[in-house]
Amino acid sequence: MVVVETKALNALEPFLLLSRSITSPRAAADLVTRATSAPNTYIFAELLQTPQVQALKNSEEYASHLSLLSIFSHGTYQTYHATPNLPPLNDAQTLKLRQLSLLTLARDRSNLSYAVLQGALGLSHARQLEDLVIKAVYEGLLHATLDPARQAIEVTSISPLRDLQPGSVPAMTMVLNSWSDRCISTIGDIEARINAIRANAAARAKEERAAGDDVNDSAGDPQESDKADVPGDEGLPKRGLNKRSMLEVGNLAAGETMELDEQLRADESAKRASKRKM
Repeated sequence: MVVVETKALNALEPFLLLSRSITSPRAAADLVTRATSAPNTYIFAELLQTPQVQALKNSEEYASHLSLLSIFSHGTYQTYHATPNLPPLNDAQTLKLRQLSLLTLARDRSNLSYAVLQGALGLSHARQLEDLVIKAVYEGLLHATLDPARQAIEVTSISPLRDLQPGSVPAMTMVLNSWSDRCISTIGDIEARINAIRANAAARAKEERAAGDDVNDSAGDPQESDKADVPGDEGLPKRGLNKRSMLEVGNLAAGETMELDEQLRADESAKRASKRKM
């Protein structure tokens, strides 16, 4: 698409140079005819703004050529036929104005049916429309495919070869500003939702940590629970007895047993001694 635009600017350059040497309205009108008929000339805003061409508005005989150039710049085939007293179009001009009009119409999907395009471009047969579209695609003016079954055209991209209409910049600025405001508002809403989601997630995490702490507090320390399980004779927990304590208790019991045995043996000896004396 950029190549087509560059070619269009390059094709107009010779006519811009010729405009500097124009000295009469008739020469300016002839320049308009030649520029709009030449191959690859699709952009005319610069030529339209030259002082020599603008001077045509002061010529009663050739002022219509200035109106014609304006239509090639940003108008359509329908505009041409709706404007009275314009110069007649030759074959090259007719083809080019139809191609430029196709670019304008293709921006609106509601215009892409065969019936609408044929009426807007002054074509009586579908085959004429298809040939026009095929030629425009071949020249790189747009990317499109024909759909004869649906009697419609599918357009994927359009070359920026149409000039802006006078007074359209403020309107476009308003549209862009409105779009920018909507984008800013939407971004603000998205950021607010993200912040709300983060705040909710942080609150849930805090609640979960608090719930976990409560469970740990109610369960207590497992080691302390073991110590306080069952009290012993001296008020100490039985589970708190270690191996050393158990050994000491065992040794104490063993000692008492030995003393008892010794007492029994002493008593037995005393009995035997008493029997002998008898």
